[in-house]
Amino acid sequence: MTITAPDVSTSAGLLRLGNAFCDAKALLTAVELDLFTSLAEGPATQEEIRERLKLHGRGLSDFLHLLAALGVLVKEGERFGNASGADRYLVRGRPSYIGGFMMRSNRNLYPAWGKLSDALRTGEPQSGGSFEQVLAQPHILRQFIGMMDALTQQLAPELVDVYPWSEHASLLDVGGCRGNLAAHLVKAHPEVAGHVFDLPAMEPFFDEHIGGLGLAGKVQFHGGDFFADPLPPADVVVLGHVLHDWDSQQRGFLVGKAFGAVNPGGALLVYDRMLDDDPRHVENLVISLDMLLVTEGGSEYPVSELRAHAEAAGFTSVTERPLGDYDTLMVCRKP
Repeated sequence: MTITAPDVSTSAGLLRLGNAFCDAKALLTAVELDLFTSLAEGPATQEEIRERLKLHGRGLSDFLHLLAALGVLVKEGERFGNASGADRYLVRGRPSYIGGFMMRSNRNLYPAWGKLSDALRTGEPQSGGSFEQVLAQPHILRQFIGMMDALTQQLAPELVDVYPWSEHASLLDVGGCRGNLAAHLVKAHPEVAGHVFDLPAMEPFFDEHIGGLGLAGKVQFHGGDFFADPLPPADVVVLGHVLHDWDSQQRGFLVGKAFGAVNPGGALLVYDRMLDDDPRHVENLVISLDMLLVTEGGSEYPVSELRAHAEAAGFTSVTERPLGDYDTLMVCRKP
């Protein structure tokens, strides 16, 4: 099924675009209810779904038919089942599951976007809590980790293939959360020693995840604050979906710090939803506004800015290439 963008030259198209948040909220709610997991074994009737999910019933028919119209469910007679994309990516427990990102979007980003006008007037985040508060609540921190895992789960397989990891002996993922990206890379290249640097509160989640993958001892955790503490040295340092949390001056500082951690002859790899110098990429502009809503000074940034930071730090070769559907990967070589 093909879903086309509304024709914004018409009043009907403008009204449709203005209500597109309804489509998004329907999908986010289905993920929150774990609807797609409940249908993983096969289609079910409306009444069976109501009983499984403990719902009232009012509005359920419209909800299920809307999800079918959006292409994430399919209706066969009186039964609703998962469409192929939902079955692959939105069933909890499957390796390709991205629902962690949607859960975080539903609980954090969706309310914050309701305050976009306040953010534009004040320049202040609107998500209703600092990251320190997230760190202090393990169940909220686990939601954040689920969001990060959903992103690395999609990008890691491609990152494994697009860089010559076998030329190096060690890698360091800075802001690497519970080590999901490092685990993918080390599994694919067991000759490379993996390291993750993140806040100390991440370590129990790291131990749980890496142990569950059978990689204990093959990927090492280093706790600290990357603004205040030294980074462990490595042949390859990775900054993935990290720099967009900070303003341009802070991004430059972190690139310079990464230069100091990269061993001679090694490289810094940076990936983010980078903007063109004449930005027109809707998805990346949306993520940049996410940063407005949830950080003190973060935003997406143009490739030219990252190139300038890298050259100022001392990297002598800076190349770029697409990564995944929306990210840009910058490879910065150190002499």
